[in-house]
Amino acid sequence: MKIRTEDEIISGWRGQNAPLVTVCCTTYNHESYVREAIESFLVQETEFPFEIIIHDDASTDGTAAIIQEYAEKYPRLIRTIIQTENQYSKAGLINPRLVFPMAAGKYLALCEGDDYWTDRRKLHKQVSFLETNPGYVITYSDCQPFDENGVVDHDYGGAREDLTATQLKKATPIFTLTSCFRNVIDEVPLDLMSARYGDLVMWSLLGHHGKGKYLPEVSPSAYRVHDRGLHSSKDDNQRAVMRLITISALYAYYVRIGDKEIARFFKSRMFMTLLHTMGFGFLYRFAKMLLRSWRKITGRRG
Repeated sequence: MKIRTEDEIISGWRGQNAPLVTVCCTTYNHESYVREAIESFLVQETEFPFEIIIHDDASTDGTAAIIQEYAEKYPRLIRTIIQTENQYSKAGLINPRLVFPMAAGKYLALCEGDDYWTDRRKLHKQVSFLETNPGYVITYSDCQPFDENGVVDHDYGGAREDLTATQLKKATPIFTLTSCFRNVIDEVPLDLMSARYGDLVMWSLLGHHGKGKYLPEVSPSAYRVHDRGLHSSKDDNQRAVMRLITISALYAYYVRIGDKEIARFFKSRMFMTLLHTMGFGFLYRFAKMLLRSWRKITGRRG
């Protein structure tokens, strides 16, 4: 793809100087992939200004150097956050904690450094919808998984339909690399800081501000499956544990704010995830332990 110069990109913007969209890109050891991600942002055809914030979480390869190379070529478009200590291992939730507070855009679009967009009009289509439909807080589309051998025939479970505000609160999965949403998450409540899947937390918080719109007219973004990916590198049990921690945090949050319906939903999800992770044998032993404790407290034998 032909990459325009900074002046060529800016010359197509009309009517305003402040960025309407902030592209938020997180990277960690993406040396082999990050050029493709950044260039898929730079080829976006819009009539409005956008900016790109790239957060590198203390990569140990050449990722940071590549990011700085692009930042020097596009100083009015690209801003960088280069960490010297890994932040995800400390608290997770990189975007809400460290990137969103720096974003100037009315809208935020997400893509990690090992994925990339395929539709040059992606931002245009999504922002156009959000600008004319105030009842919606987020737009998203489909993605195509692939690996070094080509297309991967696997469904990773993102929504391919419109979502109600309640469905968003319930953290219905969305393909993160396709999302573009209103910049309305001011801060993440402390209850949610332990979550390991920050995207599920974001969808749930966005549900307090509106509905979700699936846009099939946006070409599927490219989701890279590789053994160093945060999600794809984990086995089923590891993913279940990460999901359990995230669901538990969401449950605690909705209990605290008094939303009984959503709290009950996450309580049920906690049970099902625990069952998937530990199996029936664990639950049977856990139930016997609870029964023994109850008998000891109450003095009952039955």
